[in-house]
Amino acid sequence: MAESPGSVGEIRLLLEASGIEVPVANAVAYGVTAGGCSYYLGPYKLLGDLVETDTGAVAVSIAGGALRISGNNEDGKGAALATEVILSPVLNGPIVIEARVQGQALTTRNWFIGICGVAADDVAEPLTATGTTLTLTAANLAGFLLDSQLTAATEWHMPYNGGSATGPTGSNSVDSDVVAVAGEWDVLRLEVFPNGTVKWWINGVLKQEVANAVSTTALQAAVLGCWGTEATAADIDVQYFLTDYNRDWTR
Repeated sequence: MAESPGSVGEIRLLLEASGIEVPVANAVAYGVTAGGCSYYLGPYKLLGDLVETDTGAVAVSIAGGALRISGNNEDGKGAALATEVILSPVLNGPIVIEARVQGQALTTRNWFIGICGVAADDVAEPLTATGTTLTLTAANLAGFLLDSQLTAATEWHMPYNGGSATGPTGSNSVDSDVVAVAGEWDVLRLEVFPNGTVKWWINGVLKQEVANAVSTTALQAAVLGCWGTEATAADIDVQYFLTDYNRDWTR
């Protein structure tokens, strides 16, 4: 990051789920009759198959408030909150992604919270999983994964890809051993440093630190999303979603 000539050097994108929503079955796509489109919720885009009648982001009336992101009932289809692909670890780091999330259920779904090098309107999963095998679809990613198709189906995993450290394809090597429980909140915090080191924190406990986990120069998006793994709509409840990073003052 270059020397600061201005006063707004730290950027904090914070969504507090206190009532904003893009109602399910009330979204209108632009330019297409089937496929992806995007809306803005606070500082983030809402991506996914928003033309579907079971996809959107609705306010949930629970203590403290929550936003329920719901993806449609197809394998690999879903919805996500995201920034544009704008975050460079070496120029904007340290980058912090933090969210408080829970699920009303943990079956038939894939959740990812972190950074990813791709965030298209028709948003796809950054990675998929079966048994103990991870398929790293995105060339650049780091974050938290919960996938009902994993053997450890309700445990948070901590995948990464894109740095000089080889991205693991065996899920056991990145299993946090922290079990998500339906209806209970988890606080997930990802810290990405300018040298490519990444730290994963769950409920205030450091669970993993990997040097050279991600590319220092590849641009990334902050992403929080859910996707279906069967013909059942998937969702995730979000109380807040924070992206914190430094401005690059290079001219």
